[in-house]
Amino acid sequence: MKSLFEVGNLKSNGHYALATIHQGNVYVSGQFAVDPETGEKKFGTIEEETLQALKNVESILTAAGSKKEQILRMTLYIPDVALWNQVNDVYEQFFGPHKPARTVVPTKDLHFGFKIEIEAIAYIE
Repeated sequence: MKSLFEVGNLKSNGHYALATIHQGNVYVSGQFAVDPETGEKKFGTIEEETLQALKNVESILTAAGSKKEQILRMTLYIPDVALWNQVNDVYEQFFGPHKPARTVVPTKDLHFGFKIEIEAIAYIE
């Protein structure tokens, strides 16, 4: 088992790894819209935050030796189910024909006031 705690300026800020690699799989912890170059929180529209969080997942997967086309499953947490359509549109544009298994979970407030948190499981070839 191997853990990644830092990818560029994306860092785990608690007692967890950004990703854990085990037996050819990569488990990516929940990602927010954080600028990977500066480490600053990037609050914006749900579309902007969704795209940035997806890009952060992709960066972590790349560092782990995987890629977005190898994502098997994703979980997306949003504060309001009314945001589902906007999130789905960004998600569809980001992935194109690749359709990993997915769950969208409406929650209440997310940490720091973000509008979305995304976690993923992918494989390494």
